[in-house]
Amino acid sequence: MSSETPTAPKARTVRCPACGGPSLYAPENRYRPFCSERCKLQDLGAWASENFRVEVQEADGAETPPEGSAQ
Repeated sequence: MSSETPTAPKARTVRCPACGGPSLYAPENRYRPFCSERCKLQDLGAWASENFRVEVQEADGAETPPEGSAQ
């Protein structure tokens, strides 16, 4: 057996999704992928105020019967 200890993966720097600045993407950064608490809270606020939305595709109507028809 080798006496070498396994090396931890190197932390990398990514772009903060809120401000575009550098952000440490590692367990030491508790706000990752954001660079700071401020950026994390701004993003949360944008979701809460519905500035970000996930688009929903309308159903083609095959699953729901037309109005007034009995099943």
